[in-house]
Amino acid sequence: MAKLVIVESYAKVKTIKKFLGRGYKVEASIGHIRDLPKSSLGVDVNNDFEPKYITIRGKGELVSKLKKEAKAADEVLLATDPDREGEAISWHLAHLLGIDKNRPCRIEFNEITDSAVKKAIKNPRPISLNLVDAQQARRVLDRIVGYQISPILWKKVRSGLSAGRVQSVAVKLICEREREITGFIPQEYWILTAELKPQDSDLIFEALFHGQKNKKVELKSKEQVDKIITDLKTYEFNVKNIKKQNKKRSASPPFTTSTLQQDASRKLGFTTKKTMMIAQQLYEGVETKGGSSEGLVTYIRTDSVRVSSNAQAEALDHIAEFYGKQYVPEVPNRFKSKKNIQDAHECIRPAYLAKDPESLRDFLKKDQYRLYRLIYERFLASQMTPALYEVTSVDIEAGDYLFKSSESKLIFKGFTILYEESNDSDKTSKDSKLPVLEKGDKLRLMRLLPKQHFTEPPLRYNEASLVKTLEEMGIGRPSTYAPTISTIIDRGYVLREKKSLLPSELGFIVNDLMMEFFTDVIDYKFTADMESRLDQVEEGSKNWKDILREFYPAFDVMLKKADANMGEVALSDEESNIDCDKCGAKMVFKRSRFGKFLACPNFPDCRNTKPIQGELDVLCPVCSARLAEKSTRKGKKFYGCTKYPECNFMSWDLPSGHNCSECGSYMVIKQNKNHQKFNACSNKSCKLKDESHVKKVLT
Repeated sequence: MAKLVIVESYAKVKTIKKFLGRGYKVEASIGHIRDLPKSSLGVDVNNDFEPKYITIRGKGELVSKLKKEAKAADEVLLATDPDREGEAISWHLAHLLGIDKNRPCRIEFNEITDSAVKKAIKNPRPISLNLVDAQQARRVLDRIVGYQISPILWKKVRSGLSAGRVQSVAVKLICEREREITGFIPQEYWILTAELKPQDSDLIFEALFHGQKNKKVELKSKEQVDKIITDLKTYEFNVKNIKKQNKKRSASPPFTTSTLQQDASRKLGFTTKKTMMIAQQLYEGVETKGGSSEGLVTYIRTDSVRVSSNAQAEALDHIAEFYGKQYVPEVPNRFKSKKNIQDAHECIRPAYLAKDPESLRDFLKKDQYRLYRLIYERFLASQMTPALYEVTSVDIEAGDYLFKSSESKLIFKGFTILYEESNDSDKTSKDSKLPVLEKGDKLRLMRLLPKQHFTEPPLRYNEASLVKTLEEMGIGRPSTYAPTISTIIDRGYVLREKKSLLPSELGFIVNDLMMEFFTDVIDYKFTADMESRLDQVEEGSKNWKDILREFYPAFDVMLKKADANMGEVALSDEESNIDCDKCGAKMVFKRSRFGKFLACPNFPDCRNTKPIQGELDVLCPVCSARLAEKSTRKGKKFYGCTKYPECNFMSWDLPSGHNCSECGSYMVIKQNKNHQKFNACSNKSCKLKDESHVKKVLT
């Protein structure tokens, strides 16, 4: 009979079958086939932490089918994903199918392409027990933490709660940030701008106050600024120094899992879960022209920025052909990977550069196309020459006061011809358009513009910044970020408001209990060190059970202390002033994964629920009743008339209560990328924008 190849998903079956043809049969395990039982701990802590694996419920028929196919096959090749989890699935399959783990039965490929799969078939290897043990160590450790802390939380707080080694640390980060924001005390500061003009030019440019007597001075009060303004009226402004230099800006490395999640969040608005779902589809294979199906990107769970020599050479040839040799660096770009990473795989890159995004647009779903384009362009840009800027810096003196102005001109696009990076902390820097200046030139002061500011609290985490922080702290691994964020939201510990993540009351309570009774478990350094120990298991320098032997005794003491000393916590529901229209009780505010809603306190006797209608101090443009803030079933906010269904007015954007001076349509409040609010006409054919009249209208 044919050789049997077992992969993880049906999507791969379809793709790989076409590469191998006759002589091969391809089947799918559909993920894990054996695991720890859900109904019990599944780890014998009294017998050296021996795991008790069982066949996953519902997979008995599949196991029987695979056993039958394996028995009839001349050879069985295990082609699960090329990582710890995939290695463990192969190990479990070998156990169930009676395959010798020490013979060459395991194949792996970083991309699902014809050449990569056929090359892997020719080079099977034994199952790596180091990789398997690293996965077992993580699985057993997480099971012990989750299954032994969670029952205490059920008993003391609320049923259905959970704790986790990485998820609890993520909640801790979000809670600490929220408390930092709440306790933040704004500090006053001022910016003083001088509008200046050369004597022989009509071009007015801006310079910012820098300091006095060549020392930087921070402006902290109006009195300080007023004194400087008074002094400046008696001084002439002169160009003290001009400095011109060329500066290079190099491209960022190609994507890793975390950087892909971050950029997809910022640029495409994807959640980490959505990013990984779509990336998996692109990796496993998408049908293109002629019904052929091939993986479009390399393996998507990686923290390496390494690029194979073949892929790099192909990229440089492609850049030279389509962009010009001036965009090809003299020495190919090399990127240094961060410490403590798994470097078994390359970066995330396109499998075929010949398949550019536009050529596939008709075959990809909209979001598949957008993510593929992001990956494609980031990879190509990473292999291009730096962008080159001419930066002019001008020092301007007035008495012993110093002002500075600068201008940055792009003189060679380099990688920016294709890709512009983004950052959560990006703020548009305001460079002046400088006139031609010479050292010693006298300048005429047109205006001094003092502006008061206050320091702002740190931003709440969004999914991109949380992933970045977890990665920088060495907590979790590429495969854990998306499920961790999904879990803490699904459990109700963290709420997503627009793109921001903020803790719920429940999140604060559980975090405070974890901080009090399980300090080490959610200690940042402890969690990062644990990741390093798991890496040592993979490297073969540490026994996986040693990790558990070292961890468990102290953890067991914490468990017993928490069970004995943790007091019961009563979660109170906030009462509203709205009567339940079924039983008359005052409804209470509840939260779900889709946001806040009203529920009857007499549950389960009364199961009445209502969406929250936040009335606005704005009249409906159609019938003049008040508008209200509402939510769709999936939690997306919109603004509708309180007299619905008599009036069906709705708007996705917040109405401002003003009408357009050009066309008379109602105005809505928009927000630019710098979070500055402005009024815009709701009529798409009218382009009017108005920065006045923006006010808070939600009461």
